[in-house]
Amino acid sequence: MRINLNIILRVIGAIIFFVGLIMLAPSIFSLVQEESKCWYLLFMALCTLIFGVLIFRFTNKGAENLSKRDGYLIVVGAWVITALFSALPYIVNNYEVSFADAWFESVSGLTTTGATIFKDLEELPSSILLWRSLTQWIGGMGIIVLTIAIFPLLGVGGVELFVAESPGPTSNKIHPRIKETAKRLWLLYVSLTTILIGILYLEGMSFFNALNHGLTTIATGGFSTKNESVAYFDSPLIQYTIIIFMFIAGINYSLIYASLKGRFKSVYKSDEFKVYVLFVLFSIVVVTCFMFTNNDRSFEESFRAAAFQVISMITTTGFVIEDFTVIHPVLSLFFFCLLFSGACAGSTSGGIKFVRHLVFAKNSLLEFKRLLHPNALIRLRLDKRLIAPKILTHVLVFLLVYLFVFVIGTVAMTFVIADFEDPLISAAGMVATCLGNVGPAIGNIGPLDNFSSIPVSGKYLLTFIMLIGRLELFSVLILFTPYFWRSN
Repeated sequence: MRINLNIILRVIGAIIFFVGLIMLAPSIFSLVQEESKCWYLLFMALCTLIFGVLIFRFTNKGAENLSKRDGYLIVVGAWVITALFSALPYIVNNYEVSFADAWFESVSGLTTTGATIFKDLEELPSSILLWRSLTQWIGGMGIIVLTIAIFPLLGVGGVELFVAESPGPTSNKIHPRIKETAKRLWLLYVSLTTILIGILYLEGMSFFNALNHGLTTIATGGFSTKNESVAYFDSPLIQYTIIIFMFIAGINYSLIYASLKGRFKSVYKSDEFKVYVLFVLFSIVVVTCFMFTNNDRSFEESFRAAAFQVISMITTTGFVIEDFTVIHPVLSLFFFCLLFSGACAGSTSGGIKFVRHLVFAKNSLLEFKRLLHPNALIRLRLDKRLIAPKILTHVLVFLLVYLFVFVIGTVAMTFVIADFEDPLISAAGMVATCLGNVGPAIGNIGPLDNFSSIPVSGKYLLTFIMLIGRLELFSVLILFTPYFWRSN
């Protein structure tokens, strides 16, 4: 089957147009605030809009359905092109930001990684801080999912786009029609964001800070308006609120939707949700014990710090309230392991996801049983349903490829940052946090540091790792296989 370039360009044009619309928000904010370079941002927003309109206008409506090959090309192309346009506000404002830095910040935002190259966030104009938060927000649920929900005029099927952007081992749909599923996902996403913004504002944040932290919390992104991240606000109430919403953002959205509809049985039946809750509780207990025994602080402070950092890491949000790597070496190792967890499939979090860990662990245990009973037919079940062999194969291959990318990426980054004090540890931390779209790293680039000191080649490598991590490996790596480009 040939590649339908016409449809691919048409969908990408619509996505570029949408990015331009989003870019208008910080542009107007910049004008209202009378910032010195407000017209630059407005000019780039208008250019983005016009470019998207031209591509969309001069392509035909095309066929009703996309092929899988078209879907993968649209998804990867859309993310790369969106990242390019999203980098423009950082460049045109001339904050001594190179293209590599702007590209890194843009990809980090859209993939909700939360790693930054800016040394002093509080020196940036409010419009740029808002744009950073908006990139995470539109990247959190996925620009393709939003396109499916808002642009029915595209005249193409949305299933292949949905699958290509979220190629996880489960495919729970809120509605049989993919377009309705996308709409309900975004309605829930917008509602949670609005509720959190309102709560943070009532708890004492300024509206601007509440807006930015609401956007990046629900997106599990982690960009903040302050150099000290959430620690700046020094409010237990605010921290507990963000803890709760980070945890919610890590839940499969289909389960959140089901609970709001009163279908609690779906939640109780979810093995992944049970493991998610239990692992979060276990991790909080472990970290609380370390913090309480190794620091001069109350039990409540230890518990709050532990709960905040554990949930932030597991959900790949990446907010920090302190440098957890200086408390105890064992704690540093524990948090490094959390970089490989991820929350639930179907959430806005990155990482491997608990469903894959669960499938792998269950199958590993069953393998011992198969050794004792070689003639027995022992099948894997999840949520009391049989798991198809192809899903099991998908999970095992995903974990192997994930490990392979981590190892190769770490070796490559070790050469790039060879002059760092601990190049191997630092490289492993940077690759793990970028591949899992988490944000905070370990080594020379700790939780309270930024990525500005990374060489240019390292920034390009890490942005590539962020992209393949956000699209869960296969959607990007499949483009590098010879099978993808064959006509049959």
